[in-house]
Amino acid sequence: MRDSSDVTACDVEREPDPSDSLRTFGAVVQALREHAGLSRVDFGARVRFSKHTVESVELGRRMPDESFVERAEEALGNTGALRKAAGHLTRGEAGLAAWFRRWARLEKVAVSLCTYECRLVPGLLQSEGYARAVFEGTIPVITDEELETLLAVRMERQRMLYERLTVPFSFIVEEHVFRRKFGNVPQMRVMLDHVLEHSAPRNVTLQIVPLGAELHACLDGPVRLLETPEGRRFAYSEGQQNGRLIADVKEVSLLQQRYDTLRSQALNPKDSRSLLELLRGEL
Repeated sequence: MRDSSDVTACDVEREPDPSDSLRTFGAVVQALREHAGLSRVDFGARVRFSKHTVESVELGRRMPDESFVERAEEALGNTGALRKAAGHLTRGEAGLAAWFRRWARLEKVAVSLCTYECRLVPGLLQSEGYARAVFEGTIPVITDEELETLLAVRMERQRMLYERLTVPFSFIVEEHVFRRKFGNVPQMRVMLDHVLEHSAPRNVTLQIVPLGAELHACLDGPVRLLETPEGRRFAYSEGQQNGRLIADVKEVSLLQQRYDTLRSQALNPKDSRSLLELLRGEL
């Protein structure tokens, strides 16, 4: 017999967007269950939850409540692994791709951030109209509700530039990114004004790689770098339908060297700003 609270806590609350931590926790539960030789039905009977609830937790589709964790611990040997893992569970973050969530969490506490972009205006510098155009061009097509959620999250992330005034933000962007057309002329002007405004604070540095520049150090593609309060360095690389958080010290060091080299190959901040103003004036 199951408690009525069991049904409310786990059977009803299906996660709309499972987080990495939920998937990992579920995989650990499944591995321990299978090691114990228990089917989902047998395990469900021991923890007093249905087979379907057990399946949903193992697949990361539901946030397990405290009673599930405690009963699972008792049923699977009281190793303490599930109790410790449960303390790190987080729900999915709406508006962020699954592969970007870990980076977004690090981004919030970083003591420095660097971004090189050759595809589109960096998310932290995008105007609302530009971001909307990017999301409207997404394939597969998303709903209006999903678009508004994505847009709200992107605009919220930009507050970092003004709320974390002692954190240095460095951006290096290819000139052709700012020349790429979208919408109408007024929207293009708003986008360039937005970039000029958001790159104006003293903690923000924007450098542009001009069209006439020669081949440079970051031709392998976009890259982001950050440093945590503990002095650890991470990098992030993103492509079609995927992203990779890089923690390997040697690999991060190599990417940092490439970024630092590109800094010397791009226009300085003053000349970069002048170029943006020139591009705006040409519209």
